[in-house]
Amino acid sequence: MHPLLAFCLLLLLGVASPTLLAAQVQYYQLPHGTGPHDVAPAADGRVWYTAQRQGALGRLDPRSGATEQVALGAGSAPHGVIVDAQGDAWVTDSGLNAIVRVDGGPLAVEVFPLPAHAADANLNTAVFDKQGRLWFTGQAGIYGRLDPATRQIEVWPAPLGRGPYGIAATPDGGIWYASLAASHIASIDPATGVATLIQPPTEGQGARRIWSDSRGRLWVSEWHSGQVSRYDPAEHRWQSWPLPGSSPRPYSVYVDEQDQVWLTDFSANAILRFDPAQQRFQSFPSDRAGANVRQMHGRAGEAWGAESGTDRLVVIRY
Repeated sequence: MHPLLAFCLLLLLGVASPTLLAAQVQYYQLPHGTGPHDVAPAADGRVWYTAQRQGALGRLDPRSGATEQVALGAGSAPHGVIVDAQGDAWVTDSGLNAIVRVDGGPLAVEVFPLPAHAADANLNTAVFDKQGRLWFTGQAGIYGRLDPATRQIEVWPAPLGRGPYGIAATPDGGIWYASLAASHIASIDPATGVATLIQPPTEGQGARRIWSDSRGRLWVSEWHSGQVSRYDPAEHRWQSWPLPGSSPRPYSVYVDEQDQVWLTDFSANAILRFDPAQQRFQSFPSDRAGANVRQMHGRAGEAWGAESGTDRLVVIRY
């Protein structure tokens, strides 16, 4: 067969497509009843996770598979976790209605309660800005900021009330959140805390999670519409792509170091990788039913997720 013809045939079959990622999927079993919600890979190679059903924060060593967990306090229901430059974990805890810091060394716990006017905030996710301040969301209709240097917490009411869920930082220092209940995204002025609403073109889409790529474009997982959308603040332009399959339910979104987009689809019980250049999806189904990967994060060459339905962490190494 002529080499050119053979190459074209491979393209048609998908074998030679750069979107077909050569990858290894590995699972890590966590203690029974953990209910892991969010994950945060750390620079030391370990991976933090919120053990939501056990009111604890856990840490996995992928080399040995060993886990260690620390209780966060009576009534704790941790949702999100991120890691700072010192290797400490910061948790948004809806049960405690507080931000919780866990020292990366001795696993000491420090609790930062929200002010009284922000009771029952239903805390969700957090992100650091360029000044090292932690911004967070609460589905009850708030967003806020904690300055670790001063221990000061400020909270603002969301412009349309209930819904703030995912939150992200852009390379230029911008802070953005996605509102699940109010179906929009918003840009927060880091200096003043004022939020400016941006309405997606799809009404009632259920913007759940949000992540920035290297160019500052915002990627949004739309729970109700079954789409992944991208908003370019420089061009004020939206683009949307429906996930494959019937009745997709995209929960999380994560953009890796190559600007490839990772999503989780509850309906397909799978993690998806979307190549924006080729506009093509690749699916990595779980090997167990009801995985329910609620959040993704990663580091170079690794995309991590938390299977809340199977008490496992999953990593796709590429």
